[in-house]
Amino acid sequence: MKKLTFNNKQADFSKTLNRAADQYFSSRQLAKTGNWRLYSKTIVLISVAVLAYLVFLFIPMNLGWMFPLGLLLGVTSACIGFNVMHDANHQSYSSRKWVNQTLGFSLNALGGNSFIWKYKHNVIHHTYTNIDGIDDDIAKSPLIRLCPSQPWVRAHRFQHLYTPVLYALSSLIWVLVQDYDKYFRPRLGDQAMAEKMPLNEHIIFWVSKAMYLAFYIVIPIVVVGWLPWLVFFLCLHVGLGLTLAVVFQLAHVVEGPTFETAHDHEHKKIEDEWAIHQIKTTANFSPNSRVITWLVGGLNYQIEHHLFPRVSHVHYPALSKIVRATCAQFNLPYHCMPDFASAVNSHFKQVKQLGRDPKLAL
Repeated sequence: MKKLTFNNKQADFSKTLNRAADQYFSSRQLAKTGNWRLYSKTIVLISVAVLAYLVFLFIPMNLGWMFPLGLLLGVTSACIGFNVMHDANHQSYSSRKWVNQTLGFSLNALGGNSFIWKYKHNVIHHTYTNIDGIDDDIAKSPLIRLCPSQPWVRAHRFQHLYTPVLYALSSLIWVLVQDYDKYFRPRLGDQAMAEKMPLNEHIIFWVSKAMYLAFYIVIPIVVVGWLPWLVFFLCLHVGLGLTLAVVFQLAHVVEGPTFETAHDHEHKKIEDEWAIHQIKTTANFSPNSRVITWLVGGLNYQIEHHLFPRVSHVHYPALSKIVRATCAQFNLPYHCMPDFASAVNSHFKQVKQLGRDPKLAL
């Protein structure tokens, strides 16, 4: 893939921001990786997930209990993704590489694949954020129009009504369809994967997929029967898919953040350097909610995450004060929704706006 070029405009912003962040860590003698708050959260979340799974398998209960139990495991799995997997696969969970690699495989335990995800997220999304034609998180779809440069079809008029259903199915499609599609093609949207999967990753892909099918489909059907399994499995993915999709969409597809288009990958030039591009294309939400911050692994501070992807999320609340002040100093926007409800409302207003016929706006 040919890289986009960046202008040198406002390069002092990055220098000033990085200098202030480095001073914050050095003056307090803090490591940029996780700490006891992250480690204790890991124990709590994984314990809840394992307990929910074991209760489902071995404690007799009527079918009605499968709904809340499946949702609980789905939401908890999403929180493991936000808190444990996300930091680990960004190499920010621990200073020890083997710890990050091991905990990064928690994504494989949830049904995904860490190798594909790291290329899709760490390389593509974090470099080409909100750039239509490259960023797979806003990839063209016949069902959802997520940025103004994408083609419009009549069904998009109702996308603000049916997107919650698609979000609820998103993890199921990801685990059972999209990973295999990316493995066999291998492409991310319009882009071929530049990094080839080594032999050990091929083995990990198939072994972890087989284990997922065994632990989440075969064993449950044998132990509890196909109907309780089906209810539990679908509820698990509704909880997982909705939680993942909504939290990540609140970072970029809300009112405020901008979009770019890259139809010509060779000559397209982004007007702003990388850090400023991240500022303009990303938004925070619920900065004052400790509960939200705990559950979503600091991903309500997406601006800070995009600027400091190798820093653990436990440091984002403190870094946000530095980033906000530096943005004000350089007269840059700092998109932030005050709470979760307003962020969700903004997302669906944006989705509804993007669903309107562009010709009517002319």
